[in-house]
Amino acid sequence: MRSARFAVLFAAVLALPLVPSAALADAPPGPVFSDGQAQPVFDPADVVREDVWVTAPVDSDHDGKDDLVHAQVVRPRATTQGMKVPVVYQASPYYAGGNDIPNHDVDVELYVPGRGQGPEASRTASRGVGPYASPIRWAYQDYFTSRGFAVVYGESLGTGQSTGCPTTGDVNETVGARSVIDWLNGRAAARDAGGKAVGAAWSTGRTGMMGVSYNGTLPNAVASTGVEGLETIVPIAAISNWYEYYRNAGAVVAAGGYQGEDADVLAGYVYSRADRTICRPVLDGLTADQDRVTGDYSRFWDVRNYRNDVGKVRASVLAVHGLNDWNVKTDQVAQWYAALRQHGVEHKIWLHQAAHADPISLRRDVWLTTLNKWMSHYLYGVDNGIQHEPKATIQREDKSWVDEPDWPAPDTADVKAYPWPGGGAKGTLDLRNPVPGSGNVERLADDASKTVEQLAGAPSSGNRLLYATSPSKQPLRLSGTAKADLALSFDRPAANVTVVLLDRAPDGSSHVISRGWADPQNRHDPARTEPITPGQTYRIGVELMPKDYVLAAGHRLEFLLASSDHDFTLRPKPGAGLALDLTRTSVTLPVTGGKAALRSAF
Repeated sequence: MRSARFAVLFAAVLALPLVPSAALADAPPGPVFSDGQAQPVFDPADVVREDVWVTAPVDSDHDGKDDLVHAQVVRPRATTQGMKVPVVYQASPYYAGGNDIPNHDVDVELYVPGRGQGPEASRTASRGVGPYASPIRWAYQDYFTSRGFAVVYGESLGTGQSTGCPTTGDVNETVGARSVIDWLNGRAAARDAGGKAVGAAWSTGRTGMMGVSYNGTLPNAVASTGVEGLETIVPIAAISNWYEYYRNAGAVVAAGGYQGEDADVLAGYVYSRADRTICRPVLDGLTADQDRVTGDYSRFWDVRNYRNDVGKVRASVLAVHGLNDWNVKTDQVAQWYAALRQHGVEHKIWLHQAAHADPISLRRDVWLTTLNKWMSHYLYGVDNGIQHEPKATIQREDKSWVDEPDWPAPDTADVKAYPWPGGGAKGTLDLRNPVPGSGNVERLADDASKTVEQLAGAPSSGNRLLYATSPSKQPLRLSGTAKADLALSFDRPAANVTVVLLDRAPDGSSHVISRGWADPQNRHDPARTEPITPGQTYRIGVELMPKDYVLAAGHRLEFLLASSDHDFTLRPKPGAGLALDLTRTSVTLPVTGGKAALRSAF
């Protein structure tokens, strides 16, 4: 391709300082930057592709040998002429597809200390199976290689052509993904398919990790080790604490759409290495250690909590998340982002109105401009000012986009609201005063067969309590985490607790703004189950998933209390009774503009 060759030559000329023509003829080509962005001056079809197996200092399959991480490198051919390039690295357990495996049954009785839990059945997982793709491809590959970056794909331990075992977010998995960065920086060994040692002399060592979902979670994990050479990460719809992906405040809670999945199910799904027996004991260990019975936080989950090591993060972070993502819920990005900011990590966030999605499918051109500037700055050192731009880019409900100083909105303040009697049909959510006196109690009975949407749509129900404001006079924005402080008693020693915030439109239709769950046996500590005495009142705090939401004028804000959540919690047989003492119950709302904005709206 004559035009491509000319573009490469032109790039080399623009990127080089003024030197004598003889020296210029021998100089390697280089990238070109315009308006702070790397330009597409290399032919994305003219690349070098190579497979390497990087030695990871861990033996997760217990075969007496260090695990090997299979990586595919795709780099501009100009790297064979002396050009050194940084790397955009995507680590993933999914390149080789997955397996059909059973999910855990969720139609079980809840754990009671000393009594245990009902027997589990199995159901079939529904994530689907994909064929092994070789060579590996990615939607961003041509974009980056044409602009002077190498793209590296790393297969997680126990998947594809890597050895080792998948263990859903633990230290071994993190070390495996990190080893590729160590190799790029000359700190780890690698070989080719023939066993010959392979180096990465073409690499500058500067690496950015990026991906969606599990592929975005691994960047969080590796960044939490503080590994040198990892300059930036772009975690999209990513997990920062695996406990909160599969549990919530002691309750066993599903990832949206995947009822019954757990750490062992996901590991079994991605277990795609050729040897299909060596990891069986490891996967069985996951089943035993994850503890679907009590739901307690434990060492098993603590090593899968990357927020513990946020102080080690040296890479900048461009986080992306869907405000309507119920698979990887918004608490994963909100708490990670807040911790990064607190520790002085350079940060930026994109929040959109889709669910579990890559922003390239939502706002392609603006997203690619942002991403290009981000990678050009942190991997090539281009002074383009991206780090000084507004920290938050948010898509509003009407699909417009706004840039703001940071997130949650800086002028947000917590404001309390109070449910008043009538929740069997619809009580009032008062924005000024709690119910006076004592012992004003309303009751509900659990029925896990009914969804939250069904409960919210019923004009009255004995299976939920519902409280509403008056119609809003003007738009009201919630930015951050709502919380419920409940005074609850139970007629049996185990029950789920589910709290929901709703938007009720003038036509009577409702939309779930946010929801949260808790196990009252973990009312003091997610790591400790404490028995419930029927009839005794307990203070139960429930944090809802963080959101950024604008309630439109004319709409009502509603608070719903239920026991089980059909789509997320375990589903015991109907009947558990809950009693709510309204005189000691409140809902805290993160209102942009604080109390004045709330009272102006209602």
